[in-house]
Amino acid sequence: MGKMYGYVRVSTREQNEGRQMVAMGNARIPKQNIYMDKQSGKDFDRPMYNYMLRKLRPDDVLYIKSIDRLGRNYAEIQEQWRVLTKEKKVDIVVIDMPLLDTRRGKDLMGTFLSDIVLQVLSFVAENERENIRQRQKEGIEAAKERGVRFGRPENPLPENFGQISSMWFSKEITGKEAARLCNMPVTSFYRKVGKMREHWR
Repeated sequence: MGKMYGYVRVSTREQNEGRQMVAMGNARIPKQNIYMDKQSGKDFDRPMYNYMLRKLRPDDVLYIKSIDRLGRNYAEIQEQWRVLTKEKKVDIVVIDMPLLDTRRGKDLMGTFLSDIVLQVLSFVAENERENIRQRQKEGIEAAKERGVRFGRPENPLPENFGQISSMWFSKEITGKEAARLCNMPVTSFYRKVGKMREHWR
């Protein structure tokens, strides 16, 4: 009988490993054998997963909460499953899906059924992520149409902006001098003045 390991992955957007850790505790996985990665939304760098991968030995058992912890998309999940079961020769237990427990059904039919379930769930996981991204995109576009603004709020105009911009309009001072008096970059001054002109039209 090999060792029991657990892998937990959360993105910095989720920041919620609680449910995964509870599941690992219920499976009685030793705390020192639980590896966790927190990654940003723009990369998939998993140092702890790779470190754990080097420690795994044949007949070890790896627990994950759900199938999408193994990868970002269908191809990645399939590849990691192959590496773990074929190259590392470890068993995998997907806690949320009891059918995906490679300790059961080691015969040809059991392996066949497990592979089918894996492919279906991997596809569903990727499809759901795509749907979420599409819904987010549509929500942002709808919000923009309603006039909702995203990003950091702009700094308020300095109290002397009206006076300084009038001096610039009448060519009493240069744009560089106006920006210095308003304590802002020259590009920001011109942008603010441009918005002012649009507002007056």
